[in-house]
Amino acid sequence: MTMSRTMRWGGLLLFGALAAVARPDAAPIASPVGLRAAAHRHVPIIIRERRNSVTTSSNWSGYAVTGARNSVSDVKGSWIVPAVTCASTNQYASFWIGIDGYNSNTVEQIGTDSDCRSGAPTNYAWYEFYPHWSYGITLNAPILAGDTMSAEVKSTAGGVFTVSLTDITNGQSFSTSVKMNNAQRSSAEWIAEAPWSGGVLPLANFGTAEYGANYTGQPGTSRATVNGVTGSIGSFGSPTAPSSPVQKIAMVTSGGAVKAQPSDLLDDGLSFTIQWLASGP
Repeated sequence: MTMSRTMRWGGLLLFGALAAVARPDAAPIASPVGLRAAAHRHVPIIIRERRNSVTTSSNWSGYAVTGARNSVSDVKGSWIVPAVTCASTNQYASFWIGIDGYNSNTVEQIGTDSDCRSGAPTNYAWYEFYPHWSYGITLNAPILAGDTMSAEVKSTAGGVFTVSLTDITNGQSFSTSVKMNNAQRSSAEWIAEAPWSGGVLPLANFGTAEYGANYTGQPGTSRATVNGVTGSIGSFGSPTAPSSPVQKIAMVTSGGAVKAQPSDLLDDGLSFTIQWLASGP
Protein backbone atom coordinates (compact mmCIF):
# COMPACT_ATOMS: atom_id res chain seq x y z
CA MET A 1 0.00 0.00 0.00
CA THR A 2 1.49 3.30 -1.09
CA MET A 3 1.21 6.58 0.76
CA SER A 4 1.39 9.99 -0.83
CA ARG A 5 1.88 13.20 1.10
CA THR A 6 0.68 16.47 -0.38
CA MET A 7 -0.10 19.94 0.84
CA ARG A 8 -2.48 22.06 -1.22
CA TRP A 9 -4.93 24.90 -0.96
CA GLY A 10 -6.24 26.02 -4.30
CA GLY A 11 -8.52 28.79 -3.11
CA LEU A 12 -6.32 31.87 -3.34
CA LEU A 13 -7.30 32.79 -6.90
CA LEU A 14 -10.58 34.46 -7.78
CA PHE A 15 -12.52 32.49 -10.36
CA GLY A 16 -15.38 33.75 -12.51
CA ALA A 17 -18.22 36.13 -11.98
CA LEU A 18 -20.77 35.86 -9.20
CA ALA A 19 -24.24 36.96 -10.26
CA ALA A 20 -27.36 36.57 -8.16
CA VAL A 21 -30.20 35.20 -10.26
CA ALA A 22 -32.83 34.80 -7.54
CA ARG A 23 -33.49 36.38 -4.19
CA PRO A 24 -34.01 34.45 -0.96
CA ASP A 25 -37.44 33.08 -0.17
CA ALA A 26 -39.16 36.16 1.21
CA ALA A 27 -41.71 34.79 3.67
CA PRO A 28 -39.52 33.22 6.36
CA ILE A 29 -36.65 35.69 6.23
CA ALA A 30 -36.53 38.54 8.69
CA SER A 31 -33.42 40.10 7.15
CA PRO A 32 -32.46 38.93 3.66
CA VAL A 33 -29.07 38.34 2.09
CA GLY A 34 -26.55 41.15 2.15
CA LEU A 35 -24.85 40.97 5.54
CA ARG A 36 -21.46 39.36 5.53
CA ALA A 37 -20.96 36.68 8.12
CA ALA A 38 -17.89 36.65 10.39
CA ALA A 39 -14.58 37.61 8.82
CA HIS A 40 -13.50 33.99 8.53
CA ARG A 41 -13.87 32.02 5.30
CA HIS A 42 -14.93 28.47 4.41
CA VAL A 43 -12.16 27.48 2.03
CA PRO A 44 -11.33 24.41 -0.08
CA ILE A 45 -9.81 21.45 1.68
CA ILE A 46 -6.19 21.75 2.80
CA ILE A 47 -4.95 18.19 2.31
CA ARG A 48 -2.07 16.95 4.44
CA GLU A 49 -2.00 13.30 3.47
CA ARG A 50 -3.88 10.74 1.36
CA ARG A 51 -3.86 6.97 1.74
CA ASN A 52 -6.20 5.26 -0.72
CA SER A 53 -9.48 7.11 -0.12
CA VAL A 54 -8.74 8.13 3.48
CA THR A 55 -7.58 11.73 3.79
CA THR A 56 -6.22 13.94 6.55
CA SER A 57 -6.79 17.67 6.34
CA SER A 58 -5.94 20.79 8.30
CA ASN A 59 -9.46 22.22 8.04
CA TRP A 60 -12.08 19.58 7.02
CA SER A 61 -13.52 16.46 8.63
CA GLY A 62 -16.36 14.31 7.29
CA TYR A 63 -17.07 12.68 3.93
CA ALA A 64 -16.74 13.59 0.26
CA VAL A 65 -17.81 11.83 -2.91
CA THR A 66 -15.66 12.75 -5.90
CA GLY A 67 -16.40 12.54 -9.60
CA ALA A 68 -15.34 13.81 -12.99
CA ARG A 69 -15.77 17.44 -13.94
CA ASN A 70 -19.46 18.41 -14.39
CA SER A 71 -20.63 15.12 -12.85
CA VAL A 72 -22.05 16.33 -9.51
CA SER A 73 -25.45 18.00 -9.72
CA ASP A 74 -26.97 17.69 -6.24
CA VAL A 75 -26.10 17.09 -2.60
CA LYS A 76 -28.45 16.82 0.38
CA GLY A 77 -27.60 16.63 4.06
CA SER A 78 -28.94 16.96 7.58
CA TRP A 79 -27.27 17.47 10.95
CA ILE A 80 -27.97 18.40 14.56
CA VAL A 81 -26.61 21.78 15.65
CA PRO A 82 -24.11 20.81 18.37
CA ALA A 83 -23.70 22.48 21.74
CA VAL A 84 -20.20 23.92 22.00
CA THR A 85 -18.18 24.06 25.19
CA CYS A 86 -16.41 27.40 25.23
CA ALA A 87 -13.01 28.32 26.56
CA SER A 88 -11.87 31.88 27.20
CA THR A 89 -10.47 32.23 23.67
CA ASN A 90 -12.47 32.64 20.47
CA GLN A 91 -12.96 29.33 18.66
CA TYR A 92 -14.99 28.30 15.63
CA ALA A 93 -16.74 25.28 14.12
CA SER A 94 -18.64 25.19 10.82
CA PHE A 95 -21.05 22.46 9.70
CA TRP A 96 -22.12 22.36 6.08
CA ILE A 97 -22.84 20.51 2.87
CA GLY A 98 -21.61 21.59 -0.53
CA ILE A 99 -20.39 20.94 -4.02
CA ASP A 100 -16.71 21.39 -5.03
CA GLY A 101 -13.66 22.22 -2.93
CA TYR A 102 -12.19 18.74 -2.60
CA ASN A 103 -10.33 18.85 -5.90
CA SER A 104 -11.22 22.33 -7.18
CA ASN A 105 -10.85 26.00 -6.25
CA THR A 106 -14.49 26.93 -5.67
CA VAL A 107 -16.96 25.76 -3.01
CA GLU A 108 -20.74 26.19 -3.27
CA GLN A 109 -21.96 25.56 0.27
CA ILE A 110 -24.52 26.29 2.96
CA GLY A 111 -24.43 25.53 6.67
CA THR A 112 -24.29 26.67 10.27
CA ASP A 113 -21.59 27.82 12.66
CA SER A 114 -21.30 27.03 16.34
CA ASP A 115 -18.64 29.46 17.53
CA CYS A 116 -17.27 30.66 20.84
CA ARG A 117 -17.08 34.46 21.06
CA SER A 118 -15.70 35.99 24.24
CA GLY A 119 -16.40 32.73 26.05
CA ALA A 120 -20.05 32.46 24.95
CA PRO A 121 -21.58 30.11 22.34
CA THR A 122 -22.96 31.69 19.17
CA ASN A 123 -25.00 29.83 16.53
CA TYR A 124 -25.90 31.19 13.09
CA ALA A 125 -26.53 30.11 9.50
CA TRP A 126 -24.62 31.20 6.39
CA TYR A 127 -23.94 30.41 2.76
CA GLU A 128 -20.82 30.96 0.68
CA PHE A 129 -19.86 30.71 -2.97
CA TYR A 130 -16.12 30.63 -2.41
CA PRO A 131 -13.89 32.48 -3.37
CA HIS A 132 -16.60 35.11 -2.77
CA TRP A 133 -17.50 36.10 0.77
CA SER A 134 -19.71 34.23 3.19
CA TYR A 135 -23.11 35.81 3.90
CA GLY A 136 -25.21 35.39 7.02
CA ILE A 137 -28.77 34.11 6.95
CA THR A 138 -31.17 35.76 9.39
CA LEU A 139 -34.29 33.76 10.18
CA ASN A 140 -37.36 34.78 12.16
CA ALA A 141 -36.33 32.45 14.98
CA PRO A 142 -32.84 31.84 16.39
CA ILE A 143 -30.84 28.73 15.63
CA LEU A 144 -30.25 26.85 18.87
CA ALA A 145 -28.09 23.93 19.90
CA GLY A 146 -30.08 20.77 19.32
CA ASP A 147 -31.95 22.11 16.27
CA THR A 148 -32.22 19.78 13.27
CA MET A 149 -30.98 21.29 10.02
CA SER A 150 -31.72 20.03 6.51
CA ALA A 151 -29.92 21.46 3.47
CA GLU A 152 -29.43 21.03 -0.25
CA VAL A 153 -27.05 22.38 -2.88
CA LYS A 154 -28.25 21.85 -6.43
CA SER A 155 -26.59 22.68 -9.74
CA THR A 156 -28.48 23.25 -12.97
CA ALA A 157 -27.52 24.02 -16.55
CA GLY A 158 -25.58 27.21 -17.14
CA GLY A 159 -23.62 27.12 -13.89
CA VAL A 160 -26.52 28.14 -11.63
CA PHE A 161 -26.39 26.80 -8.06
CA THR A 162 -29.31 26.85 -5.65
CA VAL A 163 -28.54 26.54 -1.93
CA SER A 164 -31.32 25.95 0.58
CA LEU A 165 -31.50 25.43 4.32
CA THR A 166 -34.35 24.57 6.68
CA ASP A 167 -34.30 24.59 10.47
CA ILE A 168 -36.69 21.67 10.96
CA THR A 169 -37.06 22.47 14.65
CA ASN A 170 -38.31 26.04 14.27
CA GLY A 171 -39.76 25.74 10.77
CA GLN A 172 -37.71 28.55 9.22
CA SER A 173 -36.17 28.18 5.75
CA PHE A 174 -33.99 29.98 3.22
CA SER A 175 -33.05 29.56 -0.45
CA THR A 176 -31.11 31.55 -3.03
CA SER A 177 -29.59 30.91 -6.45
CA VAL A 178 -26.29 32.19 -7.84
CA LYS A 179 -24.34 31.67 -11.04
CA MET A 180 -20.76 30.40 -10.74
CA ASN A 181 -19.13 30.36 -14.15
CA ASN A 182 -16.02 28.34 -13.26
CA ALA A 183 -17.35 25.73 -10.82
CA GLN A 184 -16.14 22.25 -11.72
CA ARG A 185 -18.99 20.29 -10.08
CA SER A 186 -16.53 17.50 -9.25
CA SER A 187 -17.27 16.64 -5.60
CA ALA A 188 -20.04 16.53 -2.98
CA GLU A 189 -19.30 17.03 0.73
CA TRP A 190 -20.72 16.67 4.26
CA ILE A 191 -18.24 18.52 6.47
CA ALA A 192 -17.30 19.90 9.87
CA GLU A 193 -14.71 22.62 9.34
CA ALA A 194 -12.23 24.76 11.19
CA PRO A 195 -12.66 27.96 9.15
CA TRP A 196 -9.88 30.21 7.85
CA SER A 197 -8.78 33.75 8.66
CA GLY A 198 -5.11 34.25 7.86
CA GLY A 199 -4.67 30.59 8.81
CA VAL A 200 -6.77 27.73 10.14
CA LEU A 201 -8.66 28.96 13.22
CA PRO A 202 -8.95 27.06 16.53
CA LEU A 203 -11.73 24.49 16.37
CA ALA A 204 -14.53 24.98 18.93
CA ASN A 205 -15.26 21.99 21.16
CA PHE A 206 -18.50 20.73 19.60
CA GLY A 207 -18.38 17.34 21.32
CA THR A 208 -20.02 15.06 18.74
CA ALA A 209 -21.70 16.27 15.55
CA GLU A 210 -24.41 14.00 14.13
CA TYR A 211 -25.20 13.74 10.41
CA GLY A 212 -27.79 11.76 8.47
CA ALA A 213 -31.24 10.24 8.79
CA ASN A 214 -30.41 7.91 11.67
CA TYR A 215 -29.77 10.94 13.91
CA THR A 216 -31.94 13.64 12.33
CA GLY A 217 -34.96 11.65 11.20
CA GLN A 218 -34.72 13.36 7.79
CA PRO A 219 -35.02 10.78 4.98
CA GLY A 220 -33.28 11.36 1.70
CA THR A 221 -30.36 13.26 3.21
CA SER A 222 -26.64 12.40 3.02
CA ARG A 223 -27.26 11.73 -0.65
CA ALA A 224 -25.59 12.96 -3.81
CA THR A 225 -26.34 12.86 -7.51
CA VAL A 226 -23.28 11.99 -9.59
CA ASN A 227 -23.52 11.37 -13.35
CA GLY A 228 -27.29 11.36 -12.99
CA VAL A 229 -27.30 8.61 -10.36
CA THR A 230 -28.61 9.50 -6.88
CA GLY A 231 -27.48 7.47 -3.90
CA SER A 232 -26.31 7.51 -0.31
CA ILE A 233 -22.70 8.26 0.52
CA GLY A 234 -22.05 4.56 1.01
CA SER A 235 -23.65 3.58 -2.30
CA PHE A 236 -20.73 5.14 -4.18
CA GLY A 237 -18.15 2.85 -2.55
CA SER A 238 -16.11 2.21 0.56
CA PRO A 239 -13.52 4.74 1.73
CA THR A 240 -11.13 1.87 2.44
CA ALA A 241 -11.21 0.55 -1.14
CA PRO A 242 -8.46 1.64 -3.53
CA SER A 243 -9.61 4.26 -6.05
CA SER A 244 -12.98 4.64 -4.30
CA PRO A 245 -14.75 7.96 -4.98
CA VAL A 246 -15.79 8.08 -1.29
CA GLN A 247 -13.28 10.01 0.80
CA LYS A 248 -13.26 9.78 4.60
CA ILE A 249 -11.60 12.90 6.00
CA ALA A 250 -10.03 13.36 9.43
CA MET A 251 -9.01 16.84 10.59
CA VAL A 252 -5.53 17.07 12.09
CA THR A 253 -3.43 19.69 13.84
CA SER A 254 -0.32 21.28 12.37
CA GLY A 255 1.62 18.60 14.24
CA GLY A 256 -0.46 15.74 12.81
CA ALA A 257 -2.61 14.92 15.87
CA VAL A 258 -6.28 14.26 15.14
CA LYS A 259 -8.60 17.08 16.17
CA ALA A 260 -11.86 15.86 14.55
CA GLN A 261 -12.53 12.25 13.60
CA PRO A 262 -15.48 10.97 11.53
CA SER A 263 -16.99 7.61 12.39
CA ASP A 264 -17.56 4.89 9.84
CA LEU A 265 -20.85 5.15 7.98
CA LEU A 266 -23.71 3.33 9.64
CA ASP A 267 -25.39 0.44 7.83
CA ASP A 268 -27.77 2.86 6.11
CA GLY A 269 -24.80 4.33 4.22
CA LEU A 270 -26.12 7.77 5.15
CA SER A 271 -25.37 8.50 8.79
CA PHE A 272 -22.18 9.20 10.71
CA THR A 273 -20.79 11.28 13.55
CA ILE A 274 -17.75 13.52 13.88
CA GLN A 275 -16.01 13.65 17.25
CA TRP A 276 -14.09 16.71 18.44
CA LEU A 277 -10.72 15.81 19.96
CA ALA A 278 -8.62 18.99 19.99
CA SER A 279 -8.84 22.66 19.05
CA GLY A 280 -5.53 22.87 17.20
CA PRO A 281 -4.84 24.54 14.89
